[in-house]
This record gives sequence, C-alpha cells and structure tokens, in this order.
Amino acid sequence: MTEQLIPLITLIALEVILGIDNVIFISILADKLPAHRRNTLRYWGLGLAMVMRLILLAFISWILKLDENLFTIFNRGFTGKDLILITGGVFLLYKSTKEIYEGTELKDPDADVKAKTGTFRQLLGEIILLDLVFSIDSIITAVGMVNELWVMYTAVVVTVIIMLFASGPISSFISRHPSFKILALCFLMLIGVSLIAEGLEFKIPKGYIYFSMAFAFLVDIIQMNTVGKHAAQKQSLTSKTNQNE
Repeated sequence: MTEQLIPLITLIALEVILGIDNVIFISILADKLPAHRRNTLRYWGLGLAMVMRLILLAFISWILKLDENLFTIFNRGFTGKDLILITGGVFLLYKSTKEIYEGTELKDPDADVKAKTGTFRQLLGEIILLDLVFSIDSIITAVGMVNELWVMYTAVVVTVIIMLFASGPISSFISRHPSFKILALCFLMLIGVSLIAEGLEFKIPKGYIYFSMAFAFLVDIIQMNTVGKHAAQKQSLTSKTNQNE
C-alpha cells in the first residue's frame, strides 16, 4: 500500500503546483463578471477541467499517440502534443497581454466598461481551451510518473477539490490588489512562453519560473506593506496637525 501511496501523494502535489496556472487564469477571467457570478464561473471552469481530465484518461492510449510525429519542417518533427502546447502558449500570451493593456493603458471609461463585460459563455469557452492544454500536459506528466490508472483518477479528483477551495481566496486577493493582478498576468505570460518553448522542444525548467514569480510576489508584498505603513503614518501626522489647529 505504501508503494502506491507515495506516488499518489507525489502526483497530487505535482498536479496542484501545475494547477496554479489554471486557477490564476480562471480567477482573472472571473473578475470580469459581476460579483454574484464569479463563483459560478470558477466552479464550472474547475469542474470541467476535472471532467475533461477524467475523460482523457479513458482515452489514454490516444493521448500517448500525441507524442508521435505528425509532420516535419526543416528536419524538425512536430507532434500533436507540440501543436497543442504551442497553440495554448500563443493563446495565453495573447490573453495576458490583452488583459495587461486593458488594465494599464485604457483610460476611457466606456472602454473600461467594455473590457469588464465578458459574457459567461465566452469566458467559459476560453477557460475550456486552456483546460484542454493543461489537461493533456498534466496527463502525459502523470503517465510518466505512475502506471496504475486508479492513482491518476484519484490524483485528478483530489487536485481539483483542493483547487476549488483555493480558487476563492486567490480570486478575492487578486481582485482586491490590482498590482498582484498584473503580477499574475506576467506569470501567465511566462507560462505561455514556456508552453511555446516546450512545444518547440526547448524545455525551460518550471522551477526557474515558479521561483522568479515567488520572488516577485514577495517583493510586491514588502512594497505593499511599506506603502501601507507610510500611508498610515501620513494619516496619523495629518490628524495630529488638525487637532493642534
């Protein structure tokens, strides 16, 4: 039993780490909806991610064939997995860049309203597209780690449950702090670049990406605390001055 439990825990931990990208993407898209519909989009997005992965596991023999070359360009073979990763990476780069532009450059109030209004179906469709990319990458990773199919199914279900609980706090935090939203979008841009690179068989160790973003996240927290303290001191000084007058 221990021999099966260790791979299961390891796979769950890996899936949770890889699933952070998905949670952040869903949280940012959910912020475009009215507050009362955001949870619904998150639940649908993560729920469909679980269903999609469970279905793909049933066609695992087909998934493994995605590593076979489909065609060759300049003596470089391209597999089905490569095409999916490149497509997903380009889409993630486009969406992240578009969100950053809308959040920092659009000053027209009407443009801002338009940027904030996304239909539920449209946003869910974008989530499903990224779910497919992350699901296939996740399953191929899982196949390389474990042999038992039930371990993969269990890891998928447990991971999605963890992501469901984590998505609420993450979404609220990103919504309350615009600077962290930009940071999260930059993180998604890096993930998009890594997906394209992986599709071109140029692997960027994900540890480098996660470490750099964790460092940037820590710097942003320190900066936020520093600015908060200065604002509190300034408010206190203003209050004292008014009292003396």
